[in-house]
Amino acid sequence: MAYSVLLAPPAERQLKALAEATQKRIITRLKALQYNPRPQGVKKLAGEGNLYRIREGNYRIIYTIQDKELIVLVVKIGDRKEVYR
Repeated sequence: MAYSVLLAPPAERQLKALAEATQKRIITRLKALQYNPRPQGVKKLAGEGNLYRIREGNYRIIYTIQDKELIVLVVKIGDRKEVYR
């Protein structure tokens, strides 16, 4: 039972703006979300409805999980200093 990982347009732009090596690491993490949308180290963001975050080095991947439709929607990708703003 694999989830579909979708990127919102802003997240897609943010991913493309990163260095190629960083992109590859993040894409690997995104592919892993297909099989386990709540991996070890995931945190539910406080004060936000249904948002989760995972770490990849100094970068954070912010996403929401829609269990009924089996969809993981990535809403934001960015440096840890700026992603929560």
